[in-house]
Amino acid sequence: MDAGGPRLRRELNIWETIGISVALMAPSMAANINPQGTVGVVGRAIPLTFVLATVGVLLVSWTFVRLTQRFHHSGSVYGFVGATLGPRAGVVAGWGLVGTYTFYGVVTSMAAGRIFSAFLSGIGAWSNPPDWAAFVIAAIVLAGVFVLTVAPVRRGTRTLLYIEGATVILILLVTLVVFVRLAAGTAPGGLGLTLTPFSVPSGTDTSTLFLGVVFGFLSFAGFEAAATLGEEAREPRRDIPRAILGTAIFGGLFFIVVTWVEVMGFGTDANGLQAFGSSNALVADLGTQYVGSWLGDLISLGASVSAFGCALACAVGASRLVYALARDDVAPKPLARVSATRGTPEGAAVAVVGTMLALDVIIGLLYRGEESPSLATFVAAGTIGTLILLVVYVLATIGATRLVFFPRAAAAVRAEIIIPILGLALLGYTLWRNVIPFPEGSARWLPIVAALWLVAALVFVLVRSDVARRAGAQLTEAEGLATERPLPAGEGA
Repeated sequence: MDAGGPRLRRELNIWETIGISVALMAPSMAANINPQGTVGVVGRAIPLTFVLATVGVLLVSWTFVRLTQRFHHSGSVYGFVGATLGPRAGVVAGWGLVGTYTFYGVVTSMAAGRIFSAFLSGIGAWSNPPDWAAFVIAAIVLAGVFVLTVAPVRRGTRTLLYIEGATVILILLVTLVVFVRLAAGTAPGGLGLTLTPFSVPSGTDTSTLFLGVVFGFLSFAGFEAAATLGEEAREPRRDIPRAILGTAIFGGLFFIVVTWVEVMGFGTDANGLQAFGSSNALVADLGTQYVGSWLGDLISLGASVSAFGCALACAVGASRLVYALARDDVAPKPLARVSATRGTPEGAAVAVVGTMLALDVIIGLLYRGEESPSLATFVAAGTIGTLILLVVYVLATIGATRLVFFPRAAAAVRAEIIIPILGLALLGYTLWRNVIPFPEGSARWLPIVAALWLVAALVFVLVRSDVARRAGAQLTEAEGLATERPLPAGEGA
């Protein structure tokens, strides 16, 4: 590691570390566009799938809580896996998470483009904008993302909090209005409160329900992003575990409550579920239906801003990972350049945001024959990023298990072994269900691209084993990565 030159600054408090995880998970954006994907599988039981998904995410959060209690490193899983499973596995995990954040940057910038196009159409500023408008807006979004990514990190993370916090509050207010009208019996169509969304519909077996749980689990992707701020938080061993666990708990409660009200607001009968599945923005449509079109437009604006915040979080997280890889000679050294005046990794930021923009264009051109190239780009990038993420989570969970339980652990800690076992089972089944049966048509290339991204890292660590060994030595010398003290049995987030 190069000890000279500018270093990342320790200036973030717990709320600012929470900002990066909440913004990357983007609950306000997810609540508008994700639940529709499960309605054709589980019907009205969408909130039940999010209950089960929340349990799964809490199991996975144990991995990051335990790792960040011991280590603090800007490379997140690169540092964690490298210190627990060895430098080769660490490089693969770090490169994998760079891929996830980069492809998710494509997803969220395109989501911002699509939703903001709908907002412009709704207010009459641009009547029925063409599909290519989403690509233009996505490019503008990425330009703004770059500016904030190279800004002082305190300013960037505060921006994340303001953007996502305001949108979440607005969604919760709409949810409350819909709930009150359902409870008072004044909802459209005579709809009312019901607990049936928390029951399995007749004819739906456990396996089918779990397919919905898979999609719910993917909605939490990015909850661990605060781990990339390990070298910028003031109290990393205390604040980062709390931020990760708190984000997972908040996300679970938010998704469960909001999806329950969404399903009731549209109706649990066949017509209601059909309208639910065809909605472009669930909360926005409920705002229009239950209050007025002005509120639906406001929700659309808020969701597009939320997508911008999520794209910013992707760039922040990926740039910190690339910075850590370059600092340890795994990536080109110029990518480890830190601005002397701003204290941010500007070299990595240029590479990350530039790659996001290039992928927006390339994937869009590959799907130019689709009815909606912007939607196809959104789906393709999201699928690739998620498949890579599942592999990264598996590596991190195995590393945390080795750290905590081997070669020995206190009796009180040994009782926790069931947590990573259940987490690995969930991750393995989720990954399996996304590739088996193997997708057909153009979708078959998505798992292939995800595999090639990871294989590239495998080839690198095998061919350049000397670099991997040096990276391992630097990891153990890096601040916070030496296992200088045992993890107390009762230490928690």
